[in-house]
Amino acid sequence: MISCFCMIKVVHHSFFCSKKKLEESSLCFTVHTNVFLNYEQDSNVQKDLILAYKTLGVVFGGLVTSPLYVYPSMNLSSPTEADYLGIYSIMFWTLTLIGVVKYVCIALNADDYGEGGTFAMYSLLCRHADIGILPTKRMYLEEETLLRSQSTMGRKPSKLGKFFEKSITARRVLLFMAVLGMCMLIGDGILTPAISVLSAIDGLRGPFPSFSKSAVEVLSAAILIGLFLLQKYGTSKVSFLFSPIMAAWTFTTPIIGIYSIFHYYPGIFKAISPHYIVHFFLRNKKQGWQLLGGTVLCITGAEAMYADLGHFSKKAIQIAFLSSIYPSLVLTYAGQTAYLINNVDDFGDGFYKFVPRPVYWPMFVIATLAAIVASQSLISATFSVIKQSVVLDYFPRVKVVHTSPHKEGEVYSPEINYILMVLCVGVILGFGGGKAIGNAFGVVVIMVMLITTFLLTLVMIIIWRTPPVLVGLYFVPFVIMEGSYVSAVFTKITEGGWLPFAVSMILALIMFGWYYGRQRKIEYEMTNKVNLELLEELLARPEVQRVPGMCFFYSNIQDGLTPVLGHYIKNMSSLHAVTIFVTLRYLLVAKVDQRERILIKRLGPNGVYGCTVQYGYADSLSLAGGDDLGAQVVSCLRRHIQMSTDGRSAEEEIAQLQAARLAGVVHVRGKMRLYVGNDAGWFDKVMLRFYEFLHGICRSALPALGMPLQQRVEIGMLYKV
Repeated sequence: MISCFCMIKVVHHSFFCSKKKLEESSLCFTVHTNVFLNYEQDSNVQKDLILAYKTLGVVFGGLVTSPLYVYPSMNLSSPTEADYLGIYSIMFWTLTLIGVVKYVCIALNADDYGEGGTFAMYSLLCRHADIGILPTKRMYLEEETLLRSQSTMGRKPSKLGKFFEKSITARRVLLFMAVLGMCMLIGDGILTPAISVLSAIDGLRGPFPSFSKSAVEVLSAAILIGLFLLQKYGTSKVSFLFSPIMAAWTFTTPIIGIYSIFHYYPGIFKAISPHYIVHFFLRNKKQGWQLLGGTVLCITGAEAMYADLGHFSKKAIQIAFLSSIYPSLVLTYAGQTAYLINNVDDFGDGFYKFVPRPVYWPMFVIATLAAIVASQSLISATFSVIKQSVVLDYFPRVKVVHTSPHKEGEVYSPEINYILMVLCVGVILGFGGGKAIGNAFGVVVIMVMLITTFLLTLVMIIIWRTPPVLVGLYFVPFVIMEGSYVSAVFTKITEGGWLPFAVSMILALIMFGWYYGRQRKIEYEMTNKVNLELLEELLARPEVQRVPGMCFFYSNIQDGLTPVLGHYIKNMSSLHAVTIFVTLRYLLVAKVDQRERILIKRLGPNGVYGCTVQYGYADSLSLAGGDDLGAQVVSCLRRHIQMSTDGRSAEEEIAQLQAARLAGVVHVRGKMRLYVGNDAGWFDKVMLRFYEFLHGICRSALPALGMPLQQRVEIGMLYKV
């Protein structure tokens, strides 16, 4: 606004002032604009720093607390100094390559409207190439037209993009990878709270040997239940509460690490040289390869950096990781390794043993609180990926609550929250031991990262059009490194690694069942949708009467009218004098201006209108202002008639509208169900009945709009398959 005012002022002076005054005005414009821009930049930097501080309590909890359980999860046998140096070298380069290079420098740039995670990357690929399978719920932006004109869709598709567009098998494999990545991340959300809290509370057994393992498990479960009950307050409030705890952990553990380095092994950083890794594998061979299943845990939680992107900003996450998390982990692991080189058999309690006795109890308190916070990163990430998949129509509808009016990605799902809580407590009480959970954890972590590598490579080729040499420099090293980790953790399947696969398979079955049913349903709806010509034919039938009253007919089809409408007219032989077809449109903005909230258009036949209700992620669907939906739509419709119709015709139409409303208002929702006949194949019988079960227990696709209960009518329709 300031810059626009100044510009107008300059133009005014150029016409009516002397050249000298014009130069003075231009100078004034430049100074004012620079001040404005500097103020805006300072404000953005301050905002990023505050967000970076908050990320400590949400995004990095799992990653920065990994020293609690990395060494205890390893099956070391008579380790030597050379073994520890090799292990530290592996951890250093894993943190550097995967944490810094892959996630911070590359993956965070592959966001889908600010969202991260494997499913967001799949959505991004589907928007830039015709490689999706299900006609998903469309997302709208205020700048959609501008974005489309600037999008890569306007460019010639790449060869790889054309291959995916032509091959249904390739598209199904891509969808399977995205689904598996999402399911594994949810498995991560189950295991991170369990292993973090259990490892921290286990520190009580050192000073108090009489404190039993069962007591540790029960106390850990109670702490986690309290954490899950806090989720309803939103990520911002939780992060504000948790960030000081994580800041204390992040800055105290490296101090102890530095003390340990000087006290036990000052030359630890020579292990940064990669030749220690080569010597480690040459010396330990198969055992060294199997130990990768434990060292991979040093990078646990790095995937949350990307999955939690919707809760914060890219710059905030980058600042926090590079300035505090990465140095903290490098120094903490260096200190732990330095201690273990001098105490080679203490790896079973590799964290608490390396803490000096005078600060043991303060560190125990901080470690316990930090482990609780660590659970938050993957819980928030789980909410994000569930929300993405629900919006894309790949997961049964659950309640998704936006807990922030400023950040679209900050969400909470009560159903998912309580399911996670039950599963986390079950893992703690069922597995008990940290090693078994660690084995399961390693499988989840590296599978998510490997899937991210493949999807990110496709983004580079299809969307970013990265030169092949650079793509190869990214793809080859990371596939070799992560592939090696995968091969190692797969040996742990029978020792606890089966759990994430079981959870992932159950989730994948749910998603595939929902996807298959939705695909069959949408195919039927698009084939049998009612267009305006068919609507006029139906209304022209002699047996069809226009009855007094006003009807709001809800439809989830953006282009055309739901087949339920034809079913309704044929069976009821009537349609209300004024019928308004209502469609909901979700915009990726916080709030939609009240003037643009309801869009009206005529649909042809007398008294038939189309209405689009637009809403943002922070909008209440009950429509503010005290009026019900009918009152607001009628008000908008009246204005539309007055603006688009002249004279007597407008008055007659408004009178008809008012009379219909006084005669009675009804809200009609169509409910189309699949009927699986005996002649259907066994696959259809199983999958579609499973879909109908999911459909019966999930939430409605049309959320409550504040309509009175006595005015609601549901019209059922069976579609035989």
